[in-house]
Amino acid sequence: MTTQAQPADANNTATEVADKADPNTVMLDTPVRRGDQIINAVTLRKPKAGELRGIALTELLQLKVEAIQAVVPRISSPMLHKQDMANMDPADLVTLGGVVIGFLLTKEQKTDFLTA
Repeated sequence: MTTQAQPADANNTATEVADKADPNTVMLDTPVRRGDQIINAVTLRKPKAGELRGIALTELLQLKVEAIQAVVPRISSPMLHKQDMANMDPADLVTLGGVVIGFLLTKEQKTDFLTA
């Protein structure tokens, strides 16, 4: 039993370090299952304008589910599929949406938001 706890602790420590190193990495409260694969964390990168095609930015800023579900698969690693997004815990979906919103704000807007 002790042997199993040590690797889990090592994994948790490694995950915490990775999470602190990259603010765009979201640790999922409820892991996403895809066949035999379990996704515990998702890293998002800042989208390019082309990856926002067909999406109203106001809908992203309003955290509309359809907008988040359309953009996140385009910018996630590991790539989340449409079905993964549909089965995702709502709290995790909102957290991912919050990271996406952060990408849409200027540095000044982020500063104003944090100080308000």
